[in-house]
Amino acid sequence: MRYLGVMLAFTMVSGSSLPGLADDADEIDNITAAYSEDGRYFTEDDVPTYNVSEDGTIDWLSYSGFRRYHSECHVCHGPEGEGSSYAPALKNSAIDMDYYDFVDVVVNGRKKINAAENSVMPAFGDNPNVMCYLDDIYVYLKARGTDAIPRGRPKSREDKSDVIREDENACLG
Repeated sequence: MRYLGVMLAFTMVSGSSLPGLADDADEIDNITAAYSEDGRYFTEDDVPTYNVSEDGTIDWLSYSGFRRYHSECHVCHGPEGEGSSYAPALKNSAIDMDYYDFVDVVVNGRKKINAAENSVMPAFGDNPNVMCYLDDIYVYLKARGTDAIPRGRPKSREDKSDVIREDENACLG
């Protein structure tokens, strides 16, 4: 439930910087898992991330993210976050973009309309099939962006924890 609270709190204060985060994104490691909690992995700065074991087993959220991404996002952004002629590669966004900016774009959408481009990302803040799995999608794309997870359906995954199951049911309920 903690990640949903963080996401909702951020949405309410969208646009403001969060205390404790450095201004220079290059100084922050948004990839390496520093700790895990109930089947979720986090960086030192409490940002969701992935975990891939030496045998290739991936964490539950990355596996779920693969499924959710391909049910909601791939139509525009292409399979495996690779991008398309219609929309950019999201696997790069999950690496280059601050987590809270990523959440903001998904929740509120974004428009870039000028002489050189015309792109519109619709808002998904009211879509539970995206919002209840936003961290899942994010960590999957982050793992794809670092090539920690290859293209295609993941072969081996961790089991879903009871806490993740309860949070999912509460979000969808």
